[in-house]
Amino acid sequence: MDIMTLIEKTKDGAGVQRVFGEPVTQGDVTVIPVARIAQGGGGGGGKQEGERPSQGSGGGYGLGATPAGVFVIKNGEVKWQPAVDVNRIVIGGQIVAVVLLLTIRSIVKRWRKGRR
Repeated sequence: MDIMTLIEKTKDGAGVQRVFGEPVTQGDVTVIPVARIAQGGGGGGGKQEGERPSQGSGGGYGLGATPAGVFVIKNGEVKWQPAVDVNRIVIGGQIVAVVLLLTIRSIVKRWRKGRR
């Protein structure tokens, strides 16, 4: 694929319509979802003159989105409600538990060593 074609296809990758979702209205409450967008690209090239002529090419593009939260509009007031990442909370809890267990183990070893 030509690199310029790749750039044209990815032009609106992180546009406003990807960051802010369609507003949802129920009664007097409007909710606007918001996402974090990350994008990256690559390139390439090549050609070698000489005894072993060769060619090359390349390209690549990535786009990722994760929920960030929602804006809640009610009675003319806007409030931000962040999204809760349960996986991050669980991993954080596991790290704290491991550190706690290692600390308790160290204390018990010292206590046993001091009793001898």
